[in-house]
Amino acid sequence: MHPNCLWLYKNNIVSNGLEIRPIRVCIIDDHTLVRAGLRMLIENDPEIVVVGEASNRIQALAAGKASPPDIFLLDLQLGCENGLDFLRELVLTFNLARVLVLTCATDPDVHQRAISSGAMGLVLKDHAPEVLVKAIRRVHSGELWLDPFLMATMVSRRPAKEKNLDVAQMATLTRRESEIVQLVAEGLNNERIARELLISQATVKNHLTSILDKLGVTNKFELAVYALRRGLDKSSKSV
Repeated sequence: MHPNCLWLYKNNIVSNGLEIRPIRVCIIDDHTLVRAGLRMLIENDPEIVVVGEASNRIQALAAGKASPPDIFLLDLQLGCENGLDFLRELVLTFNLARVLVLTCATDPDVHQRAISSGAMGLVLKDHAPEVLVKAIRRVHSGELWLDPFLMATMVSRRPAKEKNLDVAQMATLTRRESEIVQLVAEGLNNERIARELLISQATVKNHLTSILDKLGVTNKFELAVYALRRGLDKSSKSV
């Protein structure tokens, strides 16, 4: 067998004689055909494997415990169940896993609530075939998946009541913290931020804790939305 080839064997990838653990995904969607289509799409990538499927909360919790995934791919529309409430439960129950939300909802409020509940990314179902594997890889690496369409919608819906808080909140950031906010807005994970700024990942984490507290946001995804709404991304000259 050619030394550069990849093949799947008992959920392990072998490359150049080295065993590499693939990205493990659990699909949560209440439609059987949708789950089958997502599985086929995901497993076209030899470095990603579907380790569980579920159509509701009970099945998802059982699947996650039986074969812990790296990524939960969660459809917020789960019949009569509240997908947003379940998202919070997934984040709390499986703290080593990350949640990537798959949705057909176009309501920015729903997207914002998913972010506040701990999602690491949002993918529109209409965009799934083109971006899903890329989004899974990005989220698995600890980065954020910022769908351009969804982000543009959320940024444009910036609440007026937030404007009065901007100057006071942003003035509390140090220069280093402002630099980190810029990079978070680009979707970078802690490792890449550390390399970019020539600091340790522990230092990045400490700064992020301070930033979240100062700006009153709960996680990095929410911080990215905050930054983009205020033009604090890397291309901005205001920071």
